[in-house]
Amino acid sequence: MILNLARKELKSMFASPMGWVILSILIFAFATYFINAVTQYYGMMAGSVKSNGRIGVTLFIGQSVFGLASFVMLFAVPLLSMRLIAEERRTQTLTFLFSAPISLTEIVLGKFLGLFAFLMIIIAVITAMLCTLSNWTELDFGFIFSNVLGLCLLIASFSALGLYFSSITAQPVIAGLLSFIALFTLLALDQFLAADSSNQLSQILRQLSLMHHFEPLSKGIIDSTDIAFFLLFTGIFLIFTLRRLDAERLRA
Repeated sequence: MILNLARKELKSMFASPMGWVILSILIFAFATYFINAVTQYYGMMAGSVKSNGRIGVTLFIGQSVFGLASFVMLFAVPLLSMRLIAEERRTQTLTFLFSAPISLTEIVLGKFLGLFAFLMIIIAVITAMLCTLSNWTELDFGFIFSNVLGLCLLIASFSALGLYFSSITAQPVIAGLLSFIALFTLLALDQFLAADSSNQLSQILRQLSLMHHFEPLSKGIIDSTDIAFFLLFTGIFLIFTLRRLDAERLRA
C-alpha cells in the first residue's frame, strides 16, 4: 500500500504543470552548469603545465555540480512538499484519506517516498551527466558515490521536514515558506556559529547543522556519524508528521 500511495503521489506531481516546470528548469540549469564546468576545467588545466598544479576532473566538476544541487534543493523541495498534506486539508479531502482502509504510517511514508522518488530523478540525471565523462577520462567513482549518497540523505531530510510543515497548516504557501526558513537556518547554522568556536553551546548547535554533516560526504569522506544524523533527522520529522496527523484524526 505504501508503494501504491508513493506511485500516486509521483503521478500527481507529473500531472501538475508545477512538477514539469520545476523538473525542466532544474535539469536545464544543471546541464548548463555542467557544460560550463567542463569548459572551465579545460581552460584552467590548459594553463597548468606542472602535474602538481592539475586538479582531477571528478573533483573539479563533481564538487561544482553537486554543490549547486544541494543549494538548489533548498528552493525546490519546499515548492514540491508544501502541497502534500496542506492542499488536501485546504480542499477538505484529508478526512476521506483518514477514513480509507490504510494506516497513518502508510499515508506518511507513501507521500514521503513519492516526493523522494521525484527528486531522485534529478539526482539520477546529474549522476548520468558526470558518468558521461568516463568516455574520455578516468573518473573517481568513489567520490561520485559519496556525493550521491550525501545528496540523497540531504534531500530525504529536506523532504521529511517539508512534509511535516505541510501537515501543520491548510495553506500550501505558508507551509512552503516555513519549510524554506527552517531549511535555510539549518543549512546556515554551521556558518553562523563558525566564528564562535570557543563557545561550548555553539559547538553543540553546530552539530544540528545539515551542512556540517553534508560537507564531509561532498568531499568524498563517508562517516557513519553523518549518515546516522541524516537518518535520525529524517525519522524524527516523519514521526512528528505522523503524530500531528494522528492528533488531528482523533479530534475529528
